[in-house]
Amino acid sequence: MKNYSLFFAILFISFGYSQNKFDKAKVQSFQDELNKEYANAKTSPLLPADLAHFKSLDFFPANEKYFVVAKFTRTPKEKAFKMPTSTDRTPIYVKYGEVDFTIDGKSYKLNVYRDIVLSRKKEYKDYLFLPFSDITSGAESYIGGRYIDLKLPKGDTIEIDFNTAYNPYCAYSPEYSCPKVPLENDINVEIKAGVKKFHD
Repeated sequence: MKNYSLFFAILFISFGYSQNKFDKAKVQSFQDELNKEYANAKTSPLLPADLAHFKSLDFFPANEKYFVVAKFTRTPKEKAFKMPTSTDRTPIYVKYGEVDFTIDGKSYKLNVYRDIVLSRKKEYKDYLFLPFSDITSGAESYIGGRYIDLKLPKGDTIEIDFNTAYNPYCAYSPEYSCPKVPLENDINVEIKAGVKKFHD
C-alpha cells in the first residue's frame, strides 16, 4: 500500500495558503494545479482506466462563504496517538490545536493535527492537517470526508479556505493508505466547497 501522508503534503508545499481574504483566483489556481497533478501519469492517484479519459475533477463553485478566519487554540498537552487509516498502517499523529469558526451565523469546532514523522522534516515543520466530514459526505462529496492543508499560524487566528478541500487518494484508488477522519471532526453543516466525489 502506498503511504498517503507524503502525497497530501505536496499540496501544502505547492500552495501554502497564506492570504488575508478570500481570493477566487487562488482557488482557481488550486484547482488548476490539482487537475495538472491528476492528469500526469507520474503523479496521479487515478487508476489507469480513469486516467485514460480524465479531463478534470469536479469542484463545487468557489464560494466566499466557505473562507473563514477561525480562532486557533493550541492544545499542548495532547498525547500522540496512532491515527486509523484505510489500511493496517497507523501513523503517529498528535492533536495540535482546535479551530472555532462560524458559517451562516452558526459556530463549529474542528481539531487540527500534526504528523509526528512528517513534522521532523524542515519543509513540513509548520504543516497542520485538517481532516473533516460534513453533511455532503457520501452525497455530493466523498463518503470518507476530505482534507485541508494548513500552515501553523503565528497568532491566535487561522485562515481556513474550504474551497481548497480535497479528497484522500483512497477516493480514487485502493492502493493508498489514507488517514480516516476522526469522529470529532464530523460537523453538522453542508460544506459545498472544494472537490466533489469522483464517481456517483
